[in-house]
Amino acid sequence: MAARRAQVLGLCALVLTICSSHVSTQPLARRVATIAGVKNFPGFYHGQPVLVRGELKVAEDRANLVSPDDTVPVLTRERVPSEGTYDVRGEALDIGRLSQDDPRLSGVDLRRLGVDPMERWPSHGEVVVLRATSFNPAEPAPAPGIRAIALDPHRYETQRVTVAGQFRGRNLYGDLPQAPSEASESRAEFVLLSGDGAIWVLGKRPKGRGFELDVNSRIDTRRWLEVSGVVHHARGLAWIDAEELDEVEPRRERPVEEQLPPPAPPVPPEVLFSAPTEGETDVPTDTSIRIQFSRDLDPASLKGRVRVSYLGSESVERGEPQPPAIDATVNYDRGRRAMEIRFTAPLERFRTVKVELLEGIVGTDGAPLAPWAITFSVGG
Repeated sequence: MAARRAQVLGLCALVLTICSSHVSTQPLARRVATIAGVKNFPGFYHGQPVLVRGELKVAEDRANLVSPDDTVPVLTRERVPSEGTYDVRGEALDIGRLSQDDPRLSGVDLRRLGVDPMERWPSHGEVVVLRATSFNPAEPAPAPGIRAIALDPHRYETQRVTVAGQFRGRNLYGDLPQAPSEASESRAEFVLLSGDGAIWVLGKRPKGRGFELDVNSRIDTRRWLEVSGVVHHARGLAWIDAEELDEVEPRRERPVEEQLPPPAPPVPPEVLFSAPTEGETDVPTDTSIRIQFSRDLDPASLKGRVRVSYLGSESVERGEPQPPAIDATVNYDRGRRAMEIRFTAPLERFRTVKVELLEGIVGTDGAPLAPWAITFSVGG
C-alpha cells in the first residue's frame, strides 16, 4: 500500500513539473491598454506585451505617444513613422525595475529620458517607456466593443453602448490592474473580456432571467454576458455603468497571443579607461590602479583573472631568474562599475608594470569581457 501511495505521489509530482514547465514557456498574452493605464500601473504592465493607441509626436530624435490624459516615451529599433495616430504594439518597461545592464536598454541614451545612471537610478514607476515593435495607423472600430473601448475609452466616454464578452468574475485572471475607485465591495463589479481587451462592469450583479453568476468562481467564467450601459474611464481604467444584463452564447475567440521579438544579444562589457593609462611614465611608486567599465561585471568572475606583474624582459636584462612578485588586492565597486587595484607595498622604481584582465571575466548577464592589458613605467 505504501509503495502504491509513493508511486501515485511521484506521478503527481511529475505531472505538476511538466505542467509548470509548459506554462512557463507559453508566450504572454498581449493586453490592450491605455497610455494612462501603463503610466499609472507600471508594476502591472511592466514587461508585458501591450497594444496602446495614441498620437505619435517626434522631436529632436525623441518619440512620444500622446493621449488626452498622458504621454509615454517610445523606444524602438524600427523606423519611426511620420506623426499621426497609431496603434502601437510593444512592451511596457518600468526603467526602475530593470538593471542598468539590461540588454533591452542597449544603445538607449537614458539621458534623453531624464536618467543619469552615474547620479541616480530611477525608482519604481518614475520612468515608464514603451519599447515599440510595430506602428499601425489607428482605424476607428465599426461599432463599439470591449476591445475598442479598452483601447480608446476617450472616444466612448458617456456614450451608451451594448457589448458582449466572456465573464471573468471579479478580475479572477488578473486581466486588469485593479477596479476603478468608483467600485467597492458593496457594489457589484466584474470584468468582461473580448479578445485581448477587458473592461470593468459596475452597478449590477451578474444575474438576470435564467442566470446568476458568482464573481468569485472560475467555473462561471466559461459563460458570456451582454451588457448595456454608459462608458466611463479614469486613470487608464475603463468601465461600463450597467443598465441591462443578459446571458448570450459564447463566441469562438481566443486572446491574441504575441511573442515579442527576442531581446538584443548581450552587449559585451568594455574597459572605458584606466589610470594609469597605457604607456604612462613616471608613475609614483605608491600608485593604485583604477579601471572603469562600460557595464557591470559579475564580481565572482574576477577571482584569479586579474594579474599584475613586472615585465619579464626587464628581469632577464637584470639577470633575475624571474620577475619579483607583486602583492595586490582587487576591489570592485558595482555602483560605479569600477575596479581598484591596491598594492600592499610600494612598487619598485624604474620598473615596467603589466596589468592583465584575463579571459573568463563576464558581465552580470554572462557577456564576456575581451582580454585586456596595459603597461606603465614606475618613476624614481
